[in-house]
Amino acid sequence: MKGLCCLALASLAVVPVLSAEQQHALNPIRKVVTLLQSMQKKVQEEGASELVLYKKFMCYCKTGGGDVSGSIGASEEKVPAVTSDIEEAEAKFTGAKADLKGAQSDRSAAKAAMSQATALREKEAKTFADLKSEHDTNIASIAKAADAISKGVVGGFLQTSAAQVLRSALSKIDLPESDQEAVSSFLSQSTEYAPQSGEILGILKQMGDTMAATLSDATAAEKDSTATYHGLMKAKAKEVAALTAKVETKTQQIGDLGVSIVRMKEDLDDTQVALAQDKTFLAELEKSCSTKTAEWEERSKTRAEELVALADTIKVLNDDDALELFKKTLPGASRVCCS
Repeated sequence: MKGLCCLALASLAVVPVLSAEQQHALNPIRKVVTLLQSMQKKVQEEGASELVLYKKFMCYCKTGGGDVSGSIGASEEKVPAVTSDIEEAEAKFTGAKADLKGAQSDRSAAKAAMSQATALREKEAKTFADLKSEHDTNIASIAKAADAISKGVVGGFLQTSAAQVLRSALSKIDLPESDQEAVSSFLSQSTEYAPQSGEILGILKQMGDTMAATLSDATAAEKDSTATYHGLMKAKAKEVAALTAKVETKTQQIGDLGVSIVRMKEDLDDTQVALAQDKTFLAELEKSCSTKTAEWEERSKTRAEELVALADTIKVLNDDDALELFKKTLPGASRVCCS
């Protein structure tokens, strides 16, 4: 207040000494008041301009802080959710790998079973083929022997390969000892054989029937074995196809889960980094806004004091008593300021 008063008096002091008419026309006190009013207006305008900027900044503090707070809240909700998704996906990934390994193992076992069954079937088929060939040959030899006996041409028969086959087969056929001896004696004759021809025919017929029955049983067993084999192979082929489809499905699932897990982990890392950055930014923003508010309050206080001082000074200069005083003391105004 005192400083503004001195400023006003100093302004009066520098006004040159003029005639009464000129002093009245120029009214130096009015010039000082006008100057003070101009200063007052400038301070008010500066305050208004700064208030606009301050409000914009505080609006940014509010909206920006709100946006960042919302982002922080979303990230804080997202982190545990993504973490849970990753854990769930990793559990599925582990389960899918176990399923894939099991399906691969089961498929290998099924293929091995098919290979073993095929090898066994081939062995059984060969055994049957050998048995059938042998029995067919033996049965044919027996038939030739019976025919030779019936026609009385035993001697000729005994020199044939059929007789030799029959001799070899005799030791392999389960016959009573007496029957074996009778047939053996028959096959060892070197001349026409007549004695006991009926008995020999009976034994040969029994041998043929036994071999035919054995061959029939073997043929039936071969048929059953073949049917069983084909049924097994059909079932195993279906099992292998299903397991192959499962292997393909699990392989695809493992690939998809692997990619998904990598992406989710990257998303989690990005979210955690963004969360940390948002928290740092929000803390700095709150600090900056708080500092700006303190600075604004301090400047507002100083500006208010200046406006009060200006208003008081203008009031003093506009007072009638003051006007008379300044008129009397105008030539020495500088001394008033310094007193």
